[in-house]
Amino acid sequence: MAISENSAIPSVDVAIIQNAEKLNINTNTYFSTGKFVLVGVPGAFTPTCHLQHFPGYVESNKEFLNKGYKVVFMSVNDPFVMKAWSEAVKNSDIDCIADGNCSFTESLDLVMDGSAFGLGKRCKRFAMVIENGIIKSIYVEEAGKLDVSAAVNVLAQI
Repeated sequence: MAISENSAIPSVDVAIIQNAEKLNINTNTYFSTGKFVLVGVPGAFTPTCHLQHFPGYVESNKEFLNKGYKVVFMSVNDPFVMKAWSEAVKNSDIDCIADGNCSFTESLDLVMDGSAFGLGKRCKRFAMVIENGIIKSIYVEEAGKLDVSAAVNVLAQI
């Protein structure tokens, strides 16, 4: 069963890239205080993720911060890939969660099967608004789409 609005964020140990440094964190602890927009994508450097989704949030990040929200990206990739991706999109203010074992994605029940593309288990494309550890809203994309989880849409909703 998929995670739902008003649920607590699951507790999973993951790696995060923060200020170009790799840290090990617990998702429950990380998201426990403050306002966040968690953005899940199928893969770093994949065409839509790399050319549209992440850059849209980088360009809009000041607007999210002005509204009091910290943007965090996640993907089923290792921390080295997430660090390289963050650097490639010239991001310095958005933390990146490396869900290398797909454990956080599985706990959210937002796994997609990318086997047809040689990707294996991946994260569905989504955006989630989290406040003090509680999921306030979730925007999950239909396969192959970038609409409801795009930065402009999420900014309009918060």
